[in-house]
Amino acid sequence: MTIDLDFESLLSAPESDVWAEVSTLEGVNRELAPWVAMAAPPEARRRSLEDAPPGEPLFASILLAFRVLPFDRHQLRLVEASRGHFLERSRSTLQRVWEHERWVEAVPGGTRVRDRLRVEPRFAPEALTRGIVSALFRWRHRRLRARTAFAANYQPVSF
Repeated sequence: MTIDLDFESLLSAPESDVWAEVSTLEGVNRELAPWVAMAAPPEARRRSLEDAPPGEPLFASILLAFRVLPFDRHQLRLVEASRGHFLERSRSTLQRVWEHERWVEAVPGGTRVRDRLRVEPRFAPEALTRGIVSALFRWRHRRLRARTAFAANYQPVSF
């Protein structure tokens, strides 16, 4: 069973500032904290998504609950990456398919951040996976909005 989710936030920060924050592993880990952290080699932590070669496995990341308990091994692979957009198609121990697409675009008064996810769990029931992924991305968007002034409403959509 494939799960499709969509999340969007409008932020009052400039697009360049938002992209600089969300396009690095350090920024991703700030969004995920304190629930999850992605471990990675040192060179990957400093690299922007724009600098990563598309189509090749970038690195294997151990996902850590509460920054200490390993719960998944994620093989990160970018299909597309350019300023303001990336498309990741990866797999992990828990997810047969993990597809995450993010757009960061300037809009009047700030920046829109939109995440689209397509997930196919290997083992867990669909409802459990949907609930966990939805909660985690609602949290990520809440963290993004907390780092900037909240400019408009936020509406997660499942389809």
